[in-house]
Amino acid sequence: MDVIISLTVWIFCCAVAVILFPVSVIIWLVTFPFDREKAIIHWWLVFQGIFFSRIIPLWSINVDGRQKVKKGYTYVIISNHQSMLDILILNCLRLRFRWISKIENYKTPVIGWYLRMAKYITIDRGNKESKAVMMAKSEDSLRKGISIMIFPEGTRSTTREIGPFKLGAFQLALSAGTPILPVVIDGTGGVLPKHGLIFSGGHKIKIRILEPVMPEEFGTADPEQLAAKLRNIMTDELQRNRYA
Repeated sequence: MDVIISLTVWIFCCAVAVILFPVSVIIWLVTFPFDREKAIIHWWLVFQGIFFSRIIPLWSINVDGRQKVKKGYTYVIISNHQSMLDILILNCLRLRFRWISKIENYKTPVIGWYLRMAKYITIDRGNKESKAVMMAKSEDSLRKGISIMIFPEGTRSTTREIGPFKLGAFQLALSAGTPILPVVIDGTGGVLPKHGLIFSGGHKIKIRILEPVMPEEFGTADPEQLAAKLRNIMTDELQRNRYA
């Protein structure tokens, strides 16, 4: 039954994506001359993400903590990563940001085209020059009032627990003097685990926005210590949220 349901979901999503992609291209072309920071195409992608997230009846989504996002602030947003669904589901945050994406996604049809249209930022992991370019583009975005969204684990967890954090997000927050907005997501790993293509229904997906950590609250200039601090906060919250 899961196979039949999954096949139906994949066919539906592909069909709708094929229909929506030309609309996306038209929006991008029409807004290209005046929307230099690609805000309009970003919000269009957010709308699509929310549409897909809400219309598929295999899960329920609860978002908690929206009031903790302070108006007028720009953030380095960090989230744990359980499933490829996270990229879709996190649009339910309804925030203006740019994704940091691995360069391999740029080479993927449709996904790569969307990344380019929305002016999202890529990184070639393991390439120091690519990381330097990513950091420069990210700092430029933050200066322009556009938050950055990144998965500090760098890959999806196979256990649904939070793995070790890479340092890029924390180096960025320290160098730019930008607050960190932690987001904890749970349930997506049960719906569609890493390396899986078969959906499992009946899961509750929880997204919890935690209190922003302001630069004066970092308590360190060492990105390793900052990463450890945020990982502990998010791991504790994941356990409380999971069994609440």
